Amino acid sequence: MVRVTGSALDPDLGDHVCLPFLGDRERRAATRLFTLNGLRRRTKVLIITHADSPDRTRAWLTPLVPGFREAESAGRIEIAGTRLTGGRPDPCRALDRLEAAGERALAQGYRGLYALVDASWGVHDPPGQVASESAVNALFGRCGLAAVCQYDRALFPCEALDRVTGVHPISPEQALLRYAATSSPPGLRLRGDVDLTNRQAFASILAPLRAERDEVVIDATELDFIDAGSAQLLVAMALARRPGRTVVACGSPLARLLRLLKAGDALGVRPAGDV
Repeated sequence: MVRVTGSALDPDLGDHVCLPFLGDRERRAATRLFTLNGLRRRTKVLIITHADSPDRTRAWLTPLVPGFREAESAGRIEIAGTRLTGGRPDPCRALDRLEAAGERALAQGYRGLYALVDASWGVHDPPGQVASESAVNALFGRCGLAAVCQYDRALFPCEALDRVTGVHPISPEQALLRYAATSSPPGLRLRGDVDLTNRQAFASILAPLRAERDEVVIDATELDFIDAGSAQLLVAMALARRPGRTVVACGSPLARLLRLLKAGDALGVRPAGDV
């Protein structure tokens, strides 16, 4: 049984979380806790529904969240159908709509946007859903957005769940990766862990850097662990964007790993104290 309490439902802004669940009881418990945490963090809470209509969701959620009606009237809670993302997996549309919703929340004075997404909207197009989830990773490094994507185990086969959890940086029982985009110089700041469980997510996070023409700096000084296969993605990104220079600031374990991978010709390694 999937536990619906804990950090998965209390994400930091910047987190993109996959949360498998089983049955209405777990889904409703997760929605309640996510909403309470979003209100506590002074974010705007956006609940994107599919299995239930917005009206049905509102009917069962209202008695579970103290002050729900007042919060919704004040604009602190919004419940929307999958029209927000076009009603079907569309990476570009999902990216644009979520980005716009996050920007509106910040403009309205909230600390950011807490989005809870009923992922059953993509059950009939697994490849399209994986593409959408992978594409939106680019958002989480650069705006005040946290999202938890709910996947009903009764609807998705195990293979499909494995694919979608793999493109989320955070999911229960897998490595946890947090990241933020930097602009001067362009690059990323990484925290947490990268291994086989979230390697595809890491690949999608690195992908936009391939188009950068100036020096790119990856600050990995707070990265606790990265396996060899995932470190090779750093090398591949650096090779793909030549002649632009790529620098990885990191501690001695990753520096040793990059030397073992013979990455010296592709990227520069900067000691942790020299970021």
